[in-house]
Amino acid sequence: MTTHKYFKDSFATLIHGDAFEYLDTIADGTVDMVVTDPPYFLSHNGISNHAGKMVSVNKGDWDSAKASDAEAFYDRFIVAVDRILKPDGTLWIFGTMHNIYTIGYLLQKHHFKLLNNVTWQKSNPVPNLSCRMFTHSTETILWAKREKGKQQFNYHQMKALNGDRQMKDVWTTASVSKSEKRFGKHPTQKPLSVLMRILQSSSTAEMTVVDPFVGTGTTLVAAKRLGVKAIGVDSNSDYLEIARQRLVDFENEKIGKIK
Repeated sequence: MTTHKYFKDSFATLIHGDAFEYLDTIADGTVDMVVTDPPYFLSHNGISNHAGKMVSVNKGDWDSAKASDAEAFYDRFIVAVDRILKPDGTLWIFGTMHNIYTIGYLLQKHHFKLLNNVTWQKSNPVPNLSCRMFTHSTETILWAKREKGKQQFNYHQMKALNGDRQMKDVWTTASVSKSEKRFGKHPTQKPLSVLMRILQSSSTAEMTVVDPFVGTGTTLVAAKRLGVKAIGVDSNSDYLEIARQRLVDFENEKIGKIK
């Protein structure tokens, strides 16, 4: 797949192409942060709930793979991240119970240290149709660094945002609001409030952030609002077009409440 620049302004760059092909073009040790929500590989012809109706869980070919193929994918990704991160660089990566344990194991296999496993608790989770287990209401976000690295953590800012108390690793917010989907949506889109908190907690204006699976651009919208430069990559031009429109209109993005 040919990799090329889709959009660029003073803070944000969108790349249309394969994530691994683009990562291969980045020089060793030049990226401050990688923040991303990779494919979960849950498109296996199962069912889910949407607006009270039974729907397919299939999201597209990009989310379909066998367990062994998924592990190889994550392993390849972590190796690529390890190469491009600066010595004190960090990685934030989203996952669910279906893949996060594999990712956590691979991070430690490649000598990353887990700083936190942040739990994103959804205040409005989708009901469980099977009624044979608890309702899934959380996702995990792993924050990792090199074993000898020293991470950026804006402790005092996080404490101030939390009523002058230390911020905990459980963050509660609703799923993506309508305003964040006004140009279109992605099936695994994350709330802007969550990405804002990630970047507020661990980035500075001098940093460069890369999201290799940027989707509809939430990471870049958050970065632009905070004055941080960011690069996002996706193989789907429809999603990139939504991301472009969001970036052009970023000042009108509403940030939902997060606890």
